[in-house]
Amino acid sequence: MTPAPDAPLLVVDALRKTYRLPGGTRLTAADQVSFTVARGGSLGIVGESGSGKSTVARTLVGLIRPDSGTITVNGADRTPGRGRRTRRDRLARAREIQMVFQDPYVSLDPRLTSRQCLRIALRLHGHPSTDPHIESLLDQVGLGTREADARPHELSGGQRQRLAIARALAVDPRILVLDEAVAALDVSVQAQILLLLDEIRKDTGVALVFVSHDLSVVQHITDETLVMRRGTVVEQGPTGRVLSAPEHPYTRLLLDSVPREGWDPAAARARAGS
Repeated sequence: MTPAPDAPLLVVDALRKTYRLPGGTRLTAADQVSFTVARGGSLGIVGESGSGKSTVARTLVGLIRPDSGTITVNGADRTPGRGRRTRRDRLARAREIQMVFQDPYVSLDPRLTSRQCLRIALRLHGHPSTDPHIESLLDQVGLGTREADARPHELSGGQRQRLAIARALAVDPRILVLDEAVAALDVSVQAQILLLLDEIRKDTGVALVFVSHDLSVVQHITDETLVMRRGTVVEQGPTGRVLSAPEHPYTRLLLDSVPREGWDPAAARARAGS
């Protein structure tokens, strides 16, 4: 059955993931995590290190199998590990959800030029791999002829991230998951990448799931924000409301922990009630 036009593109329901630690104890990385993302929408998932946000991101793209819960994309069940998954199933998921990592250098083949990298991605998913198509993808992310024939070590950090985004867009995904995708870049390059992502979302209609510990980044790129702490969702709602009038003490702690003039970390923690 075809989903209604106004139905959410992505529905995550009661996602749970635990890990067994040395000694037999268990760590709950995600516990009953639920959210939706509208078609062409953008969701920010925020929280400190260890909050579970990256576990959720990796589960969305199939890198981690949840213990329970479901992930639905455009009405189809895409939960990792649910039943027998063939290579065709895995490619179908990849065409729907692509991920951009914090450090693109480790996800790019150092032997391949940008042009070769995109050609392989296009061929894998049955898309035209002609030079004009590749050049169009590179142009979409602000890369030109010089960068097309360069290998990852010959590109700057921002250029490598642009290439990683181009590779993700090459398969024409419905959803782009970005896990701390600008955290390793300097502030000026961060701004360029955020503007690029906003333009791509408007031009293509791709939905964004933006995982970050940086609230200022989330404020500029997302419509909705979900706040995680110790594997659970403590607050979620429109980004403007969550970041301007937070309801949960932990969200207030995150906001009060952002360094600024006259900032006192001890006072910030006290105000948050922690």
